Amino acid sequence: MIMRYSAPMPSITLSAPAKLNLFLHITGQRDDGYHNLQTVFQLLDYGDELEFDLRDDGEIMLRCEGPTALEDVSADDNLVLRAAQLLKGAAGDSLNQQLGANIKLYKRLPTGGGLGGGSSDAASTLLGLRQLWNLNIGIDDLAELGRQLGADVPVFVRGHSAWAEGIGEQLTPLELSGRWFLVIHPGCHVSTKEIFSHPQLTRDTPAITMAAFFTGPTRNDFENLVRRLAEPVDKALIFLRIFGEPRMTGSGASVFVSFDNEAQALAAQQQVPSEWQNFVAQGVNQSPAWEQLNSVSLHPG
Repeated sequence: MIMRYSAPMPSITLSAPAKLNLFLHITGQRDDGYHNLQTVFQLLDYGDELEFDLRDDGEIMLRCEGPTALEDVSADDNLVLRAAQLLKGAAGDSLNQQLGANIKLYKRLPTGGGLGGGSSDAASTLLGLRQLWNLNIGIDDLAELGRQLGADVPVFVRGHSAWAEGIGEQLTPLELSGRWFLVIHPGCHVSTKEIFSHPQLTRDTPAITMAAFFTGPTRNDFENLVRRLAEPVDKALIFLRIFGEPRMTGSGASVFVSFDNEAQALAAQQQVPSEWQNFVAQGVNQSPAWEQLNSVSLHPG
């Protein structure tokens, strides 16, 4: 059930953090075509940013800026706009339909990089507009709305690093060690849809326990296939072997390696070839967006 608080907020700014899949096992394919998997979502202290300003004409307008912003994404494909309209539709008569929003999205995360950028943007849109419009909607209901937009959206809505099963929506919060990561996007695009449907994809990895993740060997079941299909991913993983045991995140194309501290990660970053987009970030257990929500105060729009 959705109810309204007494007055809307005029403005709010939220992060939309990246995620890494510390491992990703595909344990089977379902009758509906989706795949069952096991993974650990590690949230990062780096990502996109969204600003929400209240409108009084019912319109929802989006402006994109930043180094990875795309100009040609249609409204039907834009997860931010889809999330906003989905929330407004779910609110129905409990929301004054004259309330709308100007949304500014600052993009740092590459599209299709396996970092969850679009899903995180959608989740922060749900969280931000819930706050902006003062909707009293529970987190379970908000996560369910997010699931309708994509399997990775609920983990960003709930805002905690997590063990995930099912199609990625069955989440158990985890406390991880807060290691530092060097993340490289090697400049190629990997189609998630094509990789999931590829006949050579491993789909029968035995399920493991959560304890086994911390003590035993794991892998990303997409990685070997993507390395054969996308040479830049293979080259980036070979490069990162200098520093540790690298891994691909999601279905690619981004790859990463972890370090004990920031100084080590920054030193490694200095050696990354200039043609590869890259960043250093620390793993966090709670989403920066949730920290911002917990400390938000009213301010002029």
